[in-house]
Order: sequence, then structure tokens, then C-alpha cells
Amino acid sequence: MNLDLLKTMLATARAEIAKVIIGQQSVIDHALIAIFTRNHVLFEGVPGTGKTLLVRTLAQVLGTDFGRVQFTPDLMPADITGTSVFNLKENEFKLVKGPVFCSFLLADEINRAPAKTQSALLQAMQERQVSIDNETHALPASFTVFATQNPVEYEGTYPLPEAQKDRFMFKLKVSYPTRDEEISLAGRLLGKEAPESVLDSGAVRPVITADQIAEMQAALQQVVVRDELVSYVVEIVRATREHEAVLVGAGPRATIALVLASRARAVLDQRDFVTPDDVRALAEPVLGHRLLLRPEYEIEGLTVTELVNRILDVVPVPR
Repeated sequence: MNLDLLKTMLATARAEIAKVIIGQQSVIDHALIAIFTRNHVLFEGVPGTGKTLLVRTLAQVLGTDFGRVQFTPDLMPADITGTSVFNLKENEFKLVKGPVFCSFLLADEINRAPAKTQSALLQAMQERQVSIDNETHALPASFTVFATQNPVEYEGTYPLPEAQKDRFMFKLKVSYPTRDEEISLAGRLLGKEAPESVLDSGAVRPVITADQIAEMQAALQQVVVRDELVSYVVEIVRATREHEAVLVGAGPRATIALVLASRARAVLDQRDFVTPDDVRALAEPVLGHRLLLRPEYEIEGLTVTELVNRILDVVPVPR
């Protein structure tokens, strides 16, 4: 697949998604970037901001299947991956696949389950396969985890392990719609154009197939990334490890994620080359959830977003 076709298909996909999702263009673009770079997304937002609807719409537009797991304190790893059940009639064990066997998995309120259950996703996210009863089962090449967590209600939740957070390319904050967007949403609900109704009616057509997703992922390699920009990404990530306010900086996986994400953003912007602006625009969503600040700086009110911006101001931009 050539880059021109890739650009056209992504533009068409964005137009179809817009039939259902009002606003949230940045969140949509970041989700598409994660899909086409074979990565995963952590959404953070209050209930009712359209996170589930977005993932359902992405699955419909991209011609893939959709699965959902509601994480709760009593959820067990087998509830996600599946288990082997003995079939008395056939006198043998049969695999009952869990919801992880899909292309797009919505892990709803992932921080409500203990670490043992959250860790059931680690192998799937990294290797796109799961092990059940000493047997390995492959997941689709387009397998993507969209996890959500509520930023307000922390009672009865468990912090995500650092190893798991590092496997998410982005942590995206899904905010409330603007006033005009909310007026548009309310108006559509009064007619036949309510977002859920549009999605369920079949008005949103699949414009990409599961096989084409793999081709599009491969086509991203045609996007030009100059050596100076690769060095720029490395210097930004290394600066997070050396800054006096940082207790734990970003690792090499962050470097890879920032380079890949910048490639995909260039294509979404109808370009076949990466610019420093691509890197700067993606630095905070890629790095923010990977950094731990020193307590004394947190007490002073320093945020991760402010820290990333300070680093971007200091690291020289290639010309």
C-alpha cells in the first residue's frame, strides 16, 4: 500500500467517525495513531464523555470486532483470557475463549481490579497472544486495548503497575464537550441522529478491513524520519531521566512510541515526512503517564504536563 492511498483511507475513516462522535478530534486522532502503530491507549475521563461509544465506532469503521470487560475487584484473570472446560459429552477439555479474543478490547475502569487481574493483559498487550493451560493462543494482528479509568473516584481502586502503564502508548484525558458541541449533541438526541442510533442503524459503514489494517501499519514505514529528528526524540526522553524534579524517567519504550506516533501523525496531517511539531505535539500524551515526580516538587504544585513543556523548551529543536 502506498502512502497516498493510506492518507485517503485515514481521511475517509475520520469522516465516518465524525458521523457519530461530536468533537474530541484530538482523542480520535490519537486513537487512530495507536491502532496503526500497533499500540494501546489509556483513557482518563469522567463517565458519560463517550469513551465506550468511540471504541465501538472505531471497530465499526475499521471493520473489526469489539469486546468489553467491566473491571471489578472480584474479576479474575480467567474472566479475561478464558479457560478450559471439560466437555462430558466429548470427554475432553474445550477452550472457552474470554473477551480478550477480539480486535478492539475496551477494559472499562481498569484500575478497579487488583494487579493480579490487570497483569492478565500484559502478555496480550506486548505479544498479542495469551497462554492458557500451557498453550499459547494468538490474538488478531490489530488487537488494541482501550482502557479507561475514572480520574475522580479513587475509592476501591488499585494503581496501575508501572510495567503496565508503560505498555500504553498514550494516556489521553477525555474532557467534557464544548458548549457548542453539547448543544449539537442535545439537538441530535431529539431527532433520529442520536449517536447510538446512527451507529446501530448501519449508517456508519466500514471503510477499512482487518487485513487492510495490517497493510496500513506496514505502509507507515514509508514515512521519512530524518536522523536529526530521531536524535531529537532521544534527547527529549533522556532529559526526563536527568531532570531534578523526576524520580523515575521514561524508558526506551517511550522513545519507540514517540517515533512511531510521530510517523502516524504526519500521515493524518497528509504528509509523508515527520516534523519537530509532530514530536512536540505528542510528547505529553506519550511521556506523561511514564514519569514519576519527586514528592517535594509535587507538593510545590508541579505537574507532569508543565515538566514536559519545560523539557521541550530546553531541548534544542533541529532545523
